Amino acid sequence: MNEQDIQQILESQRNYFSSGATLPEKARRDALRRLEEALRKNEEPIYAALKADLGKGMLESYMCELGLVLDEIKWMQKNLHGLMKQKRVKTPITQMIARSFQSPSPYGNVLIMSPWNYPILLTLDPLVDALAAGNTVLLKPSAYAPATAEVLRKVLGEAFPKEHVAVILGGRAENNALLHQKFDKIFFTGSPLVGRDVMRAAADNLTPITLELGGKSPCIVDASSNLKMAAKRIVFGKYMNCGQTCVAPDYILCHESVHAELVALLKQEITAQFGTNPLENDNYGKIINQKHFDRLLGLIQREKVAFGGDADASSLRITPTILDGVSWDDPVMQEEIFGPILPILTYRELEDALDAITSRPHPLALYCFTEQAAVKQRVLDRCRFGGGCFNDTLIHLATSQMPFGGVGESGMGSYHGETGFAEFSHMRSIVDRKTWFELNTRYQPYSKGKLDFLRRVLG
Repeated sequence: MNEQDIQQILESQRNYFSSGATLPEKARRDALRRLEEALRKNEEPIYAALKADLGKGMLESYMCELGLVLDEIKWMQKNLHGLMKQKRVKTPITQMIARSFQSPSPYGNVLIMSPWNYPILLTLDPLVDALAAGNTVLLKPSAYAPATAEVLRKVLGEAFPKEHVAVILGGRAENNALLHQKFDKIFFTGSPLVGRDVMRAAADNLTPITLELGGKSPCIVDASSNLKMAAKRIVFGKYMNCGQTCVAPDYILCHESVHAELVALLKQEITAQFGTNPLENDNYGKIINQKHFDRLLGLIQREKVAFGGDADASSLRITPTILDGVSWDDPVMQEEIFGPILPILTYRELEDALDAITSRPHPLALYCFTEQAAVKQRVLDRCRFGGGCFNDTLIHLATSQMPFGGVGESGMGSYHGETGFAEFSHMRSIVDRKTWFELNTRYQPYSKGKLDFLRRVLG
């Protein structure tokens, strides 16, 4: 699609939004209903597309993609009326007699650019929030997941006219053409490198943006932790989607006293969850493309492989791999891994581990396995990160009750549930004053009496 085609669609969306068609609560509920119906109708094509692009099985596709989107729709349908209501606030005495309130207003024409690793979830979750807030949306899914992008185009084309929701397919040329347009809001999920380009483009039009990025998310395992449960939950979180998860544990910081036992339990758990030959497990996914596959193989230092390390180039699969005896200078510690490779480092004192984390860019997620409340509090006091879990992985993002987002290099802004509605809305501050009473203090001529009055009520 060329830039002129994109401009025509965007102009039709501007006109549609200006008509007020997206604003009534009934229209927003209807949009959410049509989206839900289209998704349920096309479940099988969605699963097939995720299988083709990422090798995902049906259960994983529902649990980590479609099911979470349907849950977000359900939450929005239940809470939409309250989210749209004006919120009354206290009026200061100097503005008497008046009613003060906050009134949510949609931004208008929104661009959502989504990644390839969870192409249903990370495209449609922000779409749900944007539609609930009353916006029109241009969606740009990643070209790296072409089967899912085509399904999204078909599903959303069935549910919405292009002036309300439109899907733009293509690669870098289409991305650049979109970023040259004037939007009222841009929501981007992807790498920090591309996020910088999006932010530069948005700056030209002073467009508000949300950036959901990534980073090296640490996983602390202290001496008090339930090691068997820690291994089970770390393996789940790390190797889900072949490690291609922005909030996957990127590396383990393990207390030296439990290091050997943890490594042994991790090996057992990988076999328990994925079988003795994960490359033959139909429910174990694949790497997205050859470039990413080759990059990951380059991070595996053979002399440090404690488990796994095998690969099948024909299917773009790499077995769940553990690297032990890793140092901060190793290649695998210089970038976000985004694959099924788990480096393990050790620490002696908790403060040493926290120093290592805080001296590096703020991660999108942090995980800590411990049975000590003091350790949990120390982690919260010292570390800045987007979100995370104590004694589990990943699940903090699987709820509409809490916001999900990064901080610093891992992103800005957040979404899901109430926060998602707010992220796609501008909250207007309104004072509605009565005309039958006036306090003349603000009007000239000014006097000492008026100043004394202001000192009493303001100071």
